[in-house]
Amino acid sequence: MSPPRTREVFYLSGTASLGVRQRPLIPVPVHLSVDTLTEIRRRRLALGVSLGELARAIGRSDATLSRIERGQIRPSYELVQRILAYLEAQEGLTAPRLTVGELMHRPLVTVDSKALLATAAQRMEGGAFSQLPVVDDGRVVGSLSESALLKALAQPNATRVRVRDVLEPPYPVLDERFPADLLPPLFGRYPAILVTKRGELEGIVTKADLIRGLRGTSLRRNAPG
Repeated sequence: MSPPRTREVFYLSGTASLGVRQRPLIPVPVHLSVDTLTEIRRRRLALGVSLGELARAIGRSDATLSRIERGQIRPSYELVQRILAYLEAQEGLTAPRLTVGELMHRPLVTVDSKALLATAAQRMEGGAFSQLPVVDDGRVVGSLSESALLKALAQPNATRVRVRDVLEPPYPVLDERFPADLLPPLFGRYPAILVTKRGELEGIVTKADLIRGLRGTSLRRNAPG
């Protein structure tokens, strides 16, 4: 028996008339594993979304979705995409983005630009810091890294050198609501980020703080219960 045929409509070159030609109808396989269907059910239950709610959202019946989740029928690729899109939208509502305010280290330890290097060294050592923001009268004027401090302390006149003499560029200052998942590009250029709350310096986020936020989870947290 010859394969079923379908009609394909196309425009003839150089004309506005329609042509019709025949071609074999070749089924396109949809590659869906049992794991994919199991994952849909797991995510739906984790969100507390009922079969009825999901069915209404994607225009299918409860019974159809139940059979899909149990692997009794194989849904189309387009339908799976609609299901996943709805679940991802709900996950975005229940899992707000982690913010820099939730990662920041407090209290913020700073040093004045007029301070001697010995003072900066004591603060770094006391807090086990690898950098310090340099702040004069509440205004960020620069930064001091561990490497710059060590280099300056090795000079013969180190006891008379002040922080302003080895000042480095200031760190970016972000509001506490800034999304933490946008930090990696900034950490490619800066070793730390300063955080403000209502316009006032509140804390600092380092690469180590971001790593702790990433450890074992994505940069999204569950909403408080």
